Amino acid sequence: MLPQLLHQPAPGPSRAQVLIVHGLGEHQGRYDALAARLNYWGYGCWRYDQRGHGHSPGRRGDAPHLHSLLEDLAECMDSVRAQTPGLPLVLLGHSLGGLVAGRTVAGALRGEAFGRAPDALVLSSPAIDPGMSGGQKALLAVARRLFPHLLVNNGLQPAWISRDPAVVQAYVNDPLVHDRVSATVAALVADGGQELLQAAPHWQVQTLLMWAGADRCVSPAGSAAFAAAAPQALVQSHCFEGLAHEIFNEPEHELVFGRLRDWLDERFPA
Repeated sequence: MLPQLLHQPAPGPSRAQVLIVHGLGEHQGRYDALAARLNYWGYGCWRYDQRGHGHSPGRRGDAPHLHSLLEDLAECMDSVRAQTPGLPLVLLGHSLGGLVAGRTVAGALRGEAFGRAPDALVLSSPAIDPGMSGGQKALLAVARRLFPHLLVNNGLQPAWISRDPAVVQAYVNDPLVHDRVSATVAALVADGGQELLQAAPHWQVQTLLMWAGADRCVSPAGSAAFAAAAPQALVQSHCFEGLAHEIFNEPEHELVFGRLRDWLDERFPA
């Protein structure tokens, strides 16, 4: 299934194309501000609602099988490349989207059918370590075998996403936001994070990894572990101490946008 892609071209000649992958329970519409910045900086922007999210079909928070979201992203990457031949492709994923993006890149290293390598990768608070307890892991081990499509509350509290009350209230009021997750999607995160860490020492894609030091939605330890294991010549990493999960929606968001712009400008000069 090829998700419906939203394309926002750069106002002038495009430096590169950026494909945004959103997080669990949300949708591409929450990335209007980020897309506007990218356009202003000279980058074409593409977005889509992951399966089971936003306006995409499927039960909320579920997927047909373990690699469905990875296969969807691979199709989207192929589509963007086909529509913009000759232009570099940057993959930007947040939270679950960061895990999906990183795992798809790792898939290219592992020789998997859904594996794709962009020209550059940006990971924002990726769900490399979801912070599951031992009990949660044991329950998931049973549920993924017996009840793979059973939907439960994802356990994420709206107040955890940002320290900006307006961001939290907009999230709560958003009719396209949901709080569901299936054992299949949870298993993708649990397995995918470990597989991403295993691939880190062999990483081959220029990557900007940024995460929140006060994150309660995912464990910051996952990003720190990836940063420590990956080649420093390829992976530039930064922990924003004190920030909550959605670093682009924090009161200090200008610091985050600034680091992103500097990193992109170094690799895709005007």
